[in-house]
Amino acid sequence: MKRVPVCGEDSGVPYSAPTVYRLLPTADAEILATELRNRVPVVTDNEAVCVVVAHGFSGSIGRPALRAVTDELRRHVSVLSMDLRGHGRSTGTCTFGDREVLDVDAAVGEARRLGYRKVVTMGWSMGGAAVVRHAGLAAAGEMTHGHRLRHRPDAVVTVSAASRWFVRDTAPMRRIHWFAETASGRVAARLGLGVRIAADPWPEIPAAPVEVIGGIAPTPVLIVHGDRDSYFTVEHPRALAAAAGPTAQLWLVPGFGHAEAGVVPGLVDRIGAHLPDLLAGRPEWAQCARRMARETGPSPAG
Repeated sequence: MKRVPVCGEDSGVPYSAPTVYRLLPTADAEILATELRNRVPVVTDNEAVCVVVAHGFSGSIGRPALRAVTDELRRHVSVLSMDLRGHGRSTGTCTFGDREVLDVDAAVGEARRLGYRKVVTMGWSMGGAAVVRHAGLAAAGEMTHGHRLRHRPDAVVTVSAASRWFVRDTAPMRRIHWFAETASGRVAARLGLGVRIAADPWPEIPAAPVEVIGGIAPTPVLIVHGDRDSYFTVEHPRALAAAAGPTAQLWLVPGFGHAEAGVVPGLVDRIGAHLPDLLAGRPEWAQCARRMARETGPSPAG
């Protein structure tokens, strides 16, 4: 009987590892819903990369915008995404990038446990602040809410993130503050967005991303921001890049709006293709950034 080739063997059809859903505990006893989308069936290659993805406020692994991001990334790397605390099927309450560093730490540790020696953290908006703070605090060895961050990433990608707290100079951020600071706003966030927010999410004001990003070096950092971001002006990525120092690279992307929902075609694919250079700290960064800015889309008029 003639042998029929199977998918991923000699049929010419690329292998697609199954998506794995797990519950992941954090150091402070929250339980995170996670989704692992392996690019390879078994991690045997020392060069295999896993990207830990942290979504923005009101995001979730089940939302189409984040699904589109992980679909694009999976063409290049394995992807471990999660519902941050207070979102989706995870426990706890949203703390706007403060305790979320414990979520990121748990996910990086899980990727290491699965055999990935190269782990990149990628955060979007609120998640972008969380991955910057996680890498900076982990490098400093500081205790965070009574717990030490034990799992440092090999590179950090922060997209559409704020540099500082209490940004009220845009209408979308004034709305976020209403969600956080008023009882009616918290009810609206829970019923309308599925986000659970504590009445006092910050008993003490945590260090802002711009205050800790300088401690991430020599770990490379890629800062991506859109020139049409309606939440955070380009002042924020420029402040982060200045504070981060020479190991950081800034991409200001023409036409890009805010976070997952504002992504322009080709941007996530370009980030995924750039990860080997980012991890290696290669000097092609600046050339890639200029090429990406030209190819992603035309500059806005005016």
